[in-house]
Amino acid sequence: MQHSSLAHAPSNLVNGRWIPIPGETVRSFNPARPADVVYSSASSVDHLHDAVAAARAALPVWSRWPRERRFAVLQRFKAILSERAIAIADLICDETGKAMWDSKGEVSALTNKVDITLDTTPSGAMSRVTGVEFAMTPTKQGKSWFRPHGVMAVLGPFNFPAHLPNGHIVPALALGNTVVLKPSDKAPATGQLLIELFQEALDAEGAPAGVVNLVQGGADVAAALSSHDGIDGILFTGSWPVGRRIMEANLDRPGRILALEMGGNNAAVIMPDADLKQALIECVRSAYVTTGQRCTCTRRVIVHESIASKFIPAFCKAASNLIVGDPRASHPVFMGPIINGPSRDAVFAFQKSLQEAGAEILVPSSPVDTPSRGFYLTPGVARVDRFTFGEDAGRDAGCDTEVFGPFVRISVVKSLDEAIEQANTTRYGLAASIFTADRAAAERFLFEARAGCINVNTGTAGASSKLPFGGLGLSGNHRPAGSFSVDYCAYPVAGMIESGQDAPLPTGMTIDDKWLA
Repeated sequence: MQHSSLAHAPSNLVNGRWIPIPGETVRSFNPARPADVVYSSASSVDHLHDAVAAARAALPVWSRWPRERRFAVLQRFKAILSERAIAIADLICDETGKAMWDSKGEVSALTNKVDITLDTTPSGAMSRVTGVEFAMTPTKQGKSWFRPHGVMAVLGPFNFPAHLPNGHIVPALALGNTVVLKPSDKAPATGQLLIELFQEALDAEGAPAGVVNLVQGGADVAAALSSHDGIDGILFTGSWPVGRRIMEANLDRPGRILALEMGGNNAAVIMPDADLKQALIECVRSAYVTTGQRCTCTRRVIVHESIASKFIPAFCKAASNLIVGDPRASHPVFMGPIINGPSRDAVFAFQKSLQEAGAEILVPSSPVDTPSRGFYLTPGVARVDRFTFGEDAGRDAGCDTEVFGPFVRISVVKSLDEAIEQANTTRYGLAASIFTADRAAAERFLFEARAGCINVNTGTAGASSKLPFGGLGLSGNHRPAGSFSVDYCAYPVAGMIESGQDAPLPTGMTIDDKWLA
């Protein structure tokens, strides 16, 4: 099975060689038309070992290339992305079910990442990994410089199957690392296409074989890669449970860099003085964009009691009127299907658990029947009394359970104090927003909200790659991506360079020149 966007049949890339992997171990389906198989392949742990060895062998040459030469590869990659933009968007749309406008937006993010990473201006990303040199004495120089970590394992997600792996790979390559990518087994074709384009750029610029490698597979391959002795870092985007397993597998490897982005349970606070139309548009957009399958999607809306009777019905009305349909429809479509049947069932199961615990289902999330039997569902809204810590939806409205789909819980509060407390009532800490005209309230929220991405009068979803991107708690391990992704792709080295020959004699030491005669 080969999608028209791919240059090769389903394959792994090992040491510059495409190895066909026919089989059905790894399969992706079009969520809008599940009868359509997008990609089908086998998986091989043996290929994984070979891929890591290839990346290790390529590292000495690639890391010693002048950075301008590595940058030229990435500029070539950017040009190729621009030439293939339509094909890339087609594949993302077919494999993930994203609306076409959303798929095209992901393609734009790929090219933007190159520019943002290679920015050498004083405020640009490269300034963060540029060394310094200064005189310590007339003959001794102090110097710092940055080295690549080495072989980086990149584990990609399905929701942004090109953009998020790309966000790791571009800075990794720019700083001299080599890469082994294991794409999501829900979006393997997009992972292969991304590596095809990287390899084309590398070949065009004369790079050694093995700088990038691709290995398809499921949880077994991911586990083998994240615990492999031959890698130096793991760059992961996905769920907290998987991120936890990665950390557990590396407890005895303190020198291995782990950059983990693990989702969120993001809150938006609506205060009485907010522009309610602005808040409504942004909260509904952020809750349901990409069918609720962004880690920054708004999962919880916290409304002040003085406007609850106005805002909550408007939110429900707007959610109910979102256009759900074929991602390739010619008419406007806000969101397509969810990625697969189990993901849709998980949304319904969470909704049921809330209802059984006493939550009020204001807008039920329901399946949408279509001739294609796609995994469509409507947006859902539930009202809960309060949020408390924990994972039991029946006890606490699931504040520590990330439901990766188009479902929102709303609660009502009496004050800004209570709103901030409720926003922080989760062990996740990725994104948070407040809608208010009160500058003091906004400043307080910016200071007190426990999240890595905090917005005012704009939604939780829609991060800028020119800023850091990452979270706290179950959302991340203080290794933000975005423009700060260069930080986890290199480490600083300090050196002192002495050019003189008059080393001072320490107190209590005697040296006689005759001893060296």
